[in-house]
Amino acid sequence: MKSLIAADVPSAAKRIARRLAPSSSRKMSEIVRFSVSLEDDLLEQFDRYCQQQQFATRSEAIRQLLRDKLTKEAWHGESKDAAGTLTLVYDHHRPQLRDQLMHVQHDHHDLVVSTLHAHLTHDICLEVIVLRGPSRRLQQVAAQLTGLKGIFKGELVMANADSAH
Repeated sequence: MKSLIAADVPSAAKRIARRLAPSSSRKMSEIVRFSVSLEDDLLEQFDRYCQQQQFATRSEAIRQLLRDKLTKEAWHGESKDAAGTLTLVYDHHRPQLRDQLMHVQHDHHDLVVSTLHAHLTHDICLEVIVLRGPSRRLQQVAAQLTGLKGIFKGELVMANADSAH
């Protein structure tokens, strides 16, 4: 086993979760060091991941992974304010698809911030829809849009909009 990064891991995780929780009076967090024990092969995989993703340090990678995981966990709550992008790739020749896309977006005008439309080929279009609102509603709208006939690919990427992490 190799040490990765000195405190009790569960208590450190709780402190991190508290810092990521929304707070109007939150100040800049202090840096806390803690250690993690890993198998050699897992550390090697993690180091390759850090290099491929071009993280400056292991700590930066762990911070991002923790934020991503904690944000995903927070999305289970109905009221969490989230922002995201829904990227769709579709056949614009599909009958009524453009009208259906527009109809769903207009039905959820309170969530749709902006859209970008690009022509990839004569037949294929890419649309990026910027969304903001309760995470569960964003997921529902994304499911509704990606489920339309003629959508080749749909991917929702969300982030916590309560504060900048």
